[in-house]
Amino acid sequence: MALFNFRNKKTSDFKIQTAVSDGYQNDFSSFLKTSRSVCERSLYKSLKDSIPIIDAAISKIIRLMGDFKIKTDSPIIDEQVNGFLKSIRVNACETGIHSFLSCYLQQLLVYGTAVGEIVLDRQCKNVSALYNASLDDIDLVYDGDPLNIKICTVAQNGDRIPVKYPSLILCSSIMPEPGQLYGTSILKGLPFIADTLLKIFNAIGTNWDRVGNVRFAVSYKPTENERSFSKDRARLIAEEWSKAMKSPQPKDFITVGDVSIKVIGADNQIPDSNIPVRQLLEQIIAKLSIPPFLLGLSWSSTERMSSQQADILTSELEYYRRILDSSITKICDTFFKLNAINTGFEIVWDNINLQDEVELAKARLLNAQALQIENKLERND
Repeated sequence: MALFNFRNKKTSDFKIQTAVSDGYQNDFSSFLKTSRSVCERSLYKSLKDSIPIIDAAISKIIRLMGDFKIKTDSPIIDEQVNGFLKSIRVNACETGIHSFLSCYLQQLLVYGTAVGEIVLDRQCKNVSALYNASLDDIDLVYDGDPLNIKICTVAQNGDRIPVKYPSLILCSSIMPEPGQLYGTSILKGLPFIADTLLKIFNAIGTNWDRVGNVRFAVSYKPTENERSFSKDRARLIAEEWSKAMKSPQPKDFITVGDVSIKVIGADNQIPDSNIPVRQLLEQIIAKLSIPPFLLGLSWSSTERMSSQQADILTSELEYYRRILDSSITKICDTFFKLNAINTGFEIVWDNINLQDEVELAKARLLNAQALQIENKLERND
């Protein structure tokens, strides 16, 4: 009787095992499935910090807003109120209403909602400063009426405490959805695009690290006579190769035996990323309404196309100006009431650029010529 029955022995199938590797995740990948939640502001902030072109576009919008002046019926009051707006204290170490509006508009663009405060002096007789509040410290709720907003501060224990003087609070929002108090960020819809863009950038960096920073595979094939001490020889080859690679000066690697040296990834080619990156950047720029040439992107465009893009940007800036007008009006109204000034005023913004002034001058000239021609025709009739 055989001691070992090889025929009845079960042989186990060989299974291929795969190593699990962590995929690339950016700062906002965990928020991609979050839409209207407490993490939404963190998502948009991370989005702005991760994509430089988004930060540059928002900065361009803020800088292109331009300057404004308050105009009343009295030149003396004009000088007084404009001097007040130019010298008013803003936050901890800034001066001027433009510093306040820059931070206010940035908060408005990134988060869709901006909140500020008019700070009075201790005697409550004059406006002392302007303060940009953090949206994490406040909460907007309905005050029993869908047309009234109650602004509450958030305590450490989570309680909502209504502010004592809501008339001194500035609040603005961009395109709020029906039934919502908070506005809509201009970055809404970009998390997926930005996530894909960062994956491409990360893959480019990884490929350059693998292919650009050359690595070598050293293979040693011992002969029949060398197998008894092949382990020691392999260790010696590895040590000498490591010394040669770490040396600041080039060194030759000399050895005996069947040793082959190959470059790891020499046959691999880095895929061209120009087309996918440009397609993603086009989506981002279309959402931000900024002409590509303002961001340093030398894409092919005609003079007519650049003019149309400038007109679109002008309309966007005018829309943001109309939103800021309500906050500026509230600040000026408070200043006039505390100083017993009873007069009307208007906010006069500067023209956005020189091209607008030229176009306006051409339009006035054409209108005047058309009016002159019409008057001549009427006289002839």
